[in-house]
Amino acid sequence: MDSVNTQPPASEEESVYTRYANAAKQAEQALCCPVEYNQEYLSIIPKEILEKDYGCGDPTPYLSPGDTVLDLGSGGGKICYIASQIVGPSGKVIGVDCNAEMLSLARKYRQEVADQLGYSNVEFHSGLIQDLKLDLDLLNRELSAHPIDSQSRWLELRNLEERLRGESPLIPDDSIDCVISNCVLNLVRESDRSQLLQEVFRVLKRGGKAVISDIVCDESAPHHMRKDPALWSGCISGAYQEAAFLKAFEDAGFHGIEILKREDTPWQTVEGIEFRSMVVAAYKGKQGPCLERNQAMIYGGPFKKVEDDDGHTYFRGQRIAVCDKTFRLLQTEPYRGQFIPVEPHQDIPLEQAREMNCRRNAIRSPQETKGKNYDLTTQVMDDCCSPDTGCC
Repeated sequence: MDSVNTQPPASEEESVYTRYANAAKQAEQALCCPVEYNQEYLSIIPKEILEKDYGCGDPTPYLSPGDTVLDLGSGGGKICYIASQIVGPSGKVIGVDCNAEMLSLARKYRQEVADQLGYSNVEFHSGLIQDLKLDLDLLNRELSAHPIDSQSRWLELRNLEERLRGESPLIPDDSIDCVISNCVLNLVRESDRSQLLQEVFRVLKRGGKAVISDIVCDESAPHHMRKDPALWSGCISGAYQEAAFLKAFEDAGFHGIEILKREDTPWQTVEGIEFRSMVVAAYKGKQGPCLERNQAMIYGGPFKKVEDDDGHTYFRGQRIAVCDKTFRLLQTEPYRGQFIPVEPHQDIPLEQAREMNCRRNAIRSPQETKGKNYDLTTQVMDDCCSPDTGCC
């Protein structure tokens, strides 16, 4: 009589952890999506890390010297060690992963890489990327000293987790310039994804950005594919549908969301659904009061009109009334160069500015910008601009 497997099927988290733990010991080519990295940054990275790197893109070209960077799901550490060279000695790189085997691989070469660079700016921590306040290394030390052996201890554990989040958060609020990730968000179970992006938003500084490389699909994967542990842990069935991926960042409060790179050729096609790599950027910083300071923005084209994430419509060539926050936001990345700022002739101090209704989509009258009593006439001197005088 054939034996019957009575073991329950592995959950998404179990299948991901087991597969990547094994991949930290033995390279698995099926987890790799072809990616071209800048060879300049690979020479100091140990061969073992390069052989056991699993990603689908490269978010590091969008970093800047001096940045404090958080890499979600840092795995064997390749992206962190690339980032460390870009941000330089004045920057800092933090890798977070919950897989002990992958963390061990990343930490194994930390000092060796630092010795080659001449500085140490990389650290690796154990944590869940959807719960960036909970330091799992601290939690493990507490559990080693006080194991869970009863229901009352389990309740104490819940209180312990909250205490650790409050007293010793793994990643503090507003502390990161850029959050990056390489093919990890699709591995997080669907019920945790909203919290994941809220956590990314929380840890970013105002004006900071997330640059995420991940696998997306043109059609949503059906239920039977999402329940397949091999497809899920293989970065396939957990992929976001393309438009839903962008919408998830919008729902979390980000602005300036854009596709930086989208592969034309699918990485894999399963049951007619195309799965490909895409790199997306999203910014934090549109929160805050809307204050009236008589400022305007002119959209220069080429489209007849564009609409931002807050519903403001900018018509080509028109002075559109904006609040002070939006006025400053549109002069920074990723909008820089697309709008022409129009300052008022008479400055309104912030402490005197009244609240503005940003929803009105009003065209700003030039008289409003110049002030009601503005009646300057510029005198034109006789023959000033004649070809013979050369005065103009």
